[in-house]
Parts: sequence; structure tokens; C-alpha cells
Amino acid sequence: MKKPKKNWVEWGVFALSLVLILVTVGLLLKEQISLGENPPDPQVQLGPAEVHAGYFAVPVTVANRGDETAESVHVEVVLKLSGGESETGEFDLPYLPRRATRQAWVTFRHDPGSGKLEAHVMGYQKP
Repeated sequence: MKKPKKNWVEWGVFALSLVLILVTVGLLLKEQISLGENPPDPQVQLGPAEVHAGYFAVPVTVANRGDETAESVHVEVVLKLSGGESETGEFDLPYLPRRATRQAWVTFRHDPGSGKLEAHVMGYQKP
């Protein structure tokens, strides 16, 4: 009995599958090779305050510049007003992957434009 020949569709599907598998393996190898051993390094950046009904919202971008994931990232943003008063906003990010960014918002009753905003990472865990 004669074995049937493969047609061009079968060869095309085979070639496409082979290319996709090789590209995937190549990307995974490249990522593994380029992976450093730097610990998590969360950095905080504040955006301009947005006026909402009854409060002010400040966008906060947290970027992990490290090569490892950070968990339970706790961020605090302090609004220091003239006259010695201050208002604090804080939030937690359960998971901050390596080389990734996340965005959150903190809210204040007072206008952040009338004071000075300071933000910093209070702490995080290394999984």
C-alpha cells in the first residue's frame, strides 16, 4: 500500500508550527539569559492632582527596577501643608513583577497644590 503524500497545506501548517515553537523557545532563553540577580527596587513617581467631587486624587506610579518580584509593596504619600498640618494616603500592591509598573491613586481632602507631596515605599516582601 502506497503512503499518501503530504500536500502544501500540511507542510505549511508544519512549518508555521515549527517557527512558532522556535521563536517561543528563543524568547524564553533570551529572557533567562538577560535576567540579572538584582533585588526588587520599587520606585515611586507622583502625577498631577485631579479634582473630583469633594476630594483630590493623585496618581501614583510604582515601578520595580529590580530583576526580582516584590510582594506586599506598601506605599505612603504625605501631603505637608503650610501651617504644619499633614495628610497621609497609603496603599498596598499585592504583587509587583520585575521590571513592571503599576498605577494607583491616593486621595486627599486638601488641595495638593497648596502643599508639598512626598512619597516613598514603606516596605515590601521578597517572595
